[in-house]
Amino acid sequence: MTKVDDTSSGRPRGNDAAGKARTSRRGFLAGAAGLAAAGAAAPALGNPKNQPPNVADWTKALGDGVATRPYGHPSQFEKEVVRRDVQWLTASRESSVSFTPLHELDGIITPNGLCFERHHSGIAEVDPADYRLMIHGLVDKPLLFTLDDLKRFPRVNKIYFLECAANSGMEWRGAQLNGCQYTHGMVHCVMYTGVPLKVLLEEAGLKSNAKWIMAEGGDAAAMNRSVPMAKALEDCIVAYRMNGEMLRPENGYPARLVVPGWEGNMWVKWLRRIKVGDEPWFTREETSKYTDLLESGKARQFTWVMDAKSVITSPSPQVAKVRKGFTIVSGLAWSGRGTVKRVDVSLDGGRNWREARIDGPVFDKACVRFYYEFDWNGQPLLLQSRAIDSTGYVQPSKDDLRKVRGVNSIYHNNGIQTWHVKADGEVENVEVG
Repeated sequence: MTKVDDTSSGRPRGNDAAGKARTSRRGFLAGAAGLAAAGAAAPALGNPKNQPPNVADWTKALGDGVATRPYGHPSQFEKEVVRRDVQWLTASRESSVSFTPLHELDGIITPNGLCFERHHSGIAEVDPADYRLMIHGLVDKPLLFTLDDLKRFPRVNKIYFLECAANSGMEWRGAQLNGCQYTHGMVHCVMYTGVPLKVLLEEAGLKSNAKWIMAEGGDAAAMNRSVPMAKALEDCIVAYRMNGEMLRPENGYPARLVVPGWEGNMWVKWLRRIKVGDEPWFTREETSKYTDLLESGKARQFTWVMDAKSVITSPSPQVAKVRKGFTIVSGLAWSGRGTVKRVDVSLDGGRNWREARIDGPVFDKACVRFYYEFDWNGQPLLLQSRAIDSTGYVQPSKDDLRKVRGVNSIYHNNGIQTWHVKADGEVENVEVG
């Protein structure tokens, strides 16, 4: 996790760094066949007795029946694909964070069991029979909803990313954590099912001076945030399902607020009440926390939107070493301002950019998956990606961000990430200076 000088011999230039920029499938298959014939495709793994032309053990006996696994789990061979935490980041495990293993995933949907966690007082275990959502304040008719009540309203299904404002926050002062999971893993992307908040507010009836809402959670911290009424009516959701199933407890079961494109702290979990008012409440979470302290000593407040951002998830430090030949660069990009229109990839630390291929669905305020394929000839690489969204916003470098905002804040770091691929294929978190 060192800083790499962009004038060093370790920084390749242009397409020479990677050999050919693109490779055909036929060429790749021919190359792979040649390596296999030479015995150099990869180190021997597993049990040769279970590999062709032999008959594998698992084909010689019946497997478990359907009744043995009433709720599905990943294969035992994927046991390392889990959320992880960094214990020294916070004083308490109850007010801490775990990270999504982005380097182990593909596509855009995050499995429910791998979505990162951020808690302020631990996981609230709420009995759905006792759950109530109160709407009060500047409304014509204060209301109290049960979970069954919420399910009786018209529902929507929307795919959105959720990113903590502190994602990548440790990197403000330089490369710190050697892994995509730890530098960018406070983000996930799922399908939420629930009732539009606008429907519930209209049911209560808004008074003419209603300009803000205050959402409060049912955890021990009573975590709360102010949200402008315009956003509340635009696209916020009171969600009770993720990816089809009910929310997990760590994600706010039985109901949470969804605030598309805005910082995750506003997506209040275990949502217990919404108070309608005529001005913001200036809660702890939007004054002493979740404000951006500038170098001048002043702080940016109400910096809700998560700007366009991307990260190469593979190759990255936690993934196996890169091997020479056909190489697939894979990553995620997202923007709280709209859709991701383009992602560029650089092999030489930003000197030259190549347009990546976005594959799969592209939704508003959701992650996209991008790929770039090339032949790697073994020269060192400085891998970067940058996202461009539908508003024309271009993801900045970390140095560009620091020139404007300094290094006093841990929030809203959407600077370009650099991975140094060494000649031996090892990957390290670095910064280009």
